[in-house]
Amino acid sequence: MSVSVISLDYRNQNPSGELIIPGSKSESNRWLILQKLFGNIDIKNLSDAEDTQLLKKALLSEDELIDINHAGTAMRFLTSYFASTEGRNLILTGSDRMKNRPISILVDALKSIGAEISYIEKEGFPPLKINGNKLLKNKVSLAGNISSQYISSLLLIAPTLPNGLTINFITEITSRPYLDMTITQLKEIGVNIFWENNSLIIEPLKNINKDKFEVVVESDWSSASYFYSAIALSKNGAVTLNYFQKKSKQGDAVLSQIYKLFGVNTIFNNNQICLKKDEKFKYPESIELNLVNSPDIAQTIVVTCLGLEINCFLTGLHTLKIKETDRLQALKNELEKFGAQVEITENSLQMITPKQLKKDIKIETYHDHRMAMSFAPISLKTPLNIKDINVVEKSYPNFWSDFKQLLI
Repeated sequence: MSVSVISLDYRNQNPSGELIIPGSKSESNRWLILQKLFGNIDIKNLSDAEDTQLLKKALLSEDELIDINHAGTAMRFLTSYFASTEGRNLILTGSDRMKNRPISILVDALKSIGAEISYIEKEGFPPLKINGNKLLKNKVSLAGNISSQYISSLLLIAPTLPNGLTINFITEITSRPYLDMTITQLKEIGVNIFWENNSLIIEPLKNINKDKFEVVVESDWSSASYFYSAIALSKNGAVTLNYFQKKSKQGDAVLSQIYKLFGVNTIFNNNQICLKKDEKFKYPESIELNLVNSPDIAQTIVVTCLGLEINCFLTGLHTLKIKETDRLQALKNELEKFGAQVEITENSLQMITPKQLKKDIKIETYHDHRMAMSFAPISLKTPLNIKDINVVEKSYPNFWSDFKQLLI
């Protein structure tokens, strides 16, 4: 991947225009697994993110070695998919960073229902040797405060298992929106899935509809966050984004509420949202947010606070340490370059903003797409440089051209 640098300076500019944001990576990845399992789904507005393309390629591959690079969702979803595919024997691997992202919770759960999976290098981490077979056991217990991708990985294959699957949650669920997204998509294809106390019961789908039906992937709210930030950091910007729904399945749709704290109003009109800055808005001195249901927008929010001189205390961030990088440490490193005072724990980030932002900072991205995109809007307040710009291909390949389009 290129290590090229982009220099950004959009001080005193006001974003304006209209964009079509790519389809949700989260929705797309779930539909791809379901399409492969059931074959009767026609997907429109599929995400063009590198993660989604890697997953699509892996699902079509007959190779005995599958490398999904940095794609964490693909690693988790494919682990369950291949483990439940009879006769499919392979090695599932990824980048060096992927080999340091834990997967034992999912592997242990799959093994408890009959999966044959072993670790090739480090115990508890990829690469994995998977011998696909029929998973006959139908009960598994999990903590509810784990990554929702582990749970969704199991849910997606559950309707194909001979006896279905019952997942018993032994603690409270913390990433409910992404779990609800998976449940909604399963129900759309006719799966009978319901709650019984602390257990989620998924019945096998025996009567599969052979007629193809079309699904349209909603645009990605996580990707919209960077334009929310740009509007917040402007004086009177206004941007229209297409293919968004007021009743969204995506947890990051909470942006429309959170960014009211920064003077950004969201106007829903059919399948569009218009983001408009309130010029007379009075900013708070500080904000406190629990982002347990939407941790992927934490980076964008904290950079918005930096640019608006709003101190912040963000909690619910325990999953950020096992993403493409340790996002909490990465944020601390880069925010402090601007003069901010930052303290992090396993679950939180607290920032006291500087009175004046330092200029021409070079942002390290740590192979993390969200680090690159979340810092781009601060260019409306101070010039900066962002390294390794092609990292955005993971989720939003056209980000830089779209961002520039609204600021010229």
